[in-house]
Amino acid sequence: MALSPLPSMPRSHRVAGALIGAAVGDALGAPFEFGPPGQFSARFPVAARGVQTEMCGGGALHWAPGEFTDDTQMALLLATSLLERGGLDEADVFARFQRWARAEPPDIGSQTRAVLGSDRPWDVAAAEHFARHGHAAGNGSLMRTTPAAIRFARAGTAATMGAARRQSALTHGDPSAGEGCAVFHELVRVALDGGDPLVALPATLALVAREHRARWATVLAPDWTPDRATESNGAVWPTLGTAVWALRHGRDVAEVLRLVIDQGGDTDTVAAVAGGLAGAVHGIAGIPMRWTSVVHGRVPGWSDRVWWLADLHHLAAALDGSTAPPYEAPETRRLAPREVADGVWAADLDGARHSPADFAVVSLCRTGTRFEHDVQRFAYLTDDDANSELDAVLSDVLDDIEALRADGRRVLVHCFAGQSRTGLVLRAWFRRSSGLSAAEATDAVGRRWPYLSLWNESFTHALERVH
Repeated sequence: MALSPLPSMPRSHRVAGALIGAAVGDALGAPFEFGPPGQFSARFPVAARGVQTEMCGGGALHWAPGEFTDDTQMALLLATSLLERGGLDEADVFARFQRWARAEPPDIGSQTRAVLGSDRPWDVAAAEHFARHGHAAGNGSLMRTTPAAIRFARAGTAATMGAARRQSALTHGDPSAGEGCAVFHELVRVALDGGDPLVALPATLALVAREHRARWATVLAPDWTPDRATESNGAVWPTLGTAVWALRHGRDVAEVLRLVIDQGGDTDTVAAVAGGLAGAVHGIAGIPMRWTSVVHGRVPGWSDRVWWLADLHHLAAALDGSTAPPYEAPETRRLAPREVADGVWAADLDGARHSPADFAVVSLCRTGTRFEHDVQRFAYLTDDDANSELDAVLSDVLDDIEALRADGRRVLVHCFAGQSRTGLVLRAWFRRSSGLSAAEATDAVGRRWPYLSLWNESFTHALERVH
């Protein structure tokens, strides 16, 4: 069974989708960890788009809304080592993991803790643990490997699967865990290249070590379902099996993550794996902005830096080979916010940045640093014709504006200059809220917002498709 026709999009969209999708899945699943099946949908039967979203925080470890867990913390340590060392330096990665573990992170797997705290060298610690205890095929190496999947994807199948096994072996001595990471790496590689990872499964399974192939083929089969798992989803087999099962049955990233979190159990890790895979398929524009906008966290033992969406964007691009520095927004004219429709305002970048804090801000461009507002949503929208999922992004923005207005919030929409992207959303809002034609909506916005720009023909065509 193959996925529906995959959208054409720049590789950078898929790369960002993979890394950020994994972090989003981790944070979204964290409050439901080790809970019963169906808990997520029982609490959120429909999309929660207002001030309070499904990024609810809480759980046994009292996560803040949008805060990621050890899954993403370890992924960031792996990612920064890959970049700073120019490749996979196992000794360096292991040392970073040890420093993190000594800082007593609130969430760390028992096997990972035992291996990192054993005081044994990096190249024998996990193997010796496996030799003593036998059962070591947990999902702790799979949950963190998305950065390595991105970093080695351009090097081809053999290189990426080999790197997956090597990074897994640092904490998980059972080769089964490494084979799961290798399969995941290859599926992500195929997706980043614009291919269908489900179609690639048979060829990928043929590259799994022969003694592990049958077990992996079972959980990755088209007819496998999570209720057929023979272990809890804290094991590597049902974790990846559930992620692939959800990718088959979920129409988009949001549905994929709902499906896996509703399985209960190790929800943050299964959602991190599923989010990385689904993000590589659907791209960053396919992840709801109400989730990406709030994902964040610190890495214990490594300063007090808080990682936010912009940091993850830059990291993803660097893992794929970009040498561009972090984005710093230049000054804009600071157009003062102006009400264009009932409760919907417009500004440019600096006008929005310095606006009253009670606005719920919808940013349609990169902003560099975050604003001080308690609600700020970031839509992935570029002012060109490269928006592969323009209709979906526009619908996401309009739905969130509607929900935020229903919560009684003034909504401030802005892009860099307050012209093209801002104008598209304002015109689309008039179409949605007032039933105007595209021409009538354009005329209405032009009378109220003199900075409207109509140069982008792809935006004009998208406006016609708004209902």
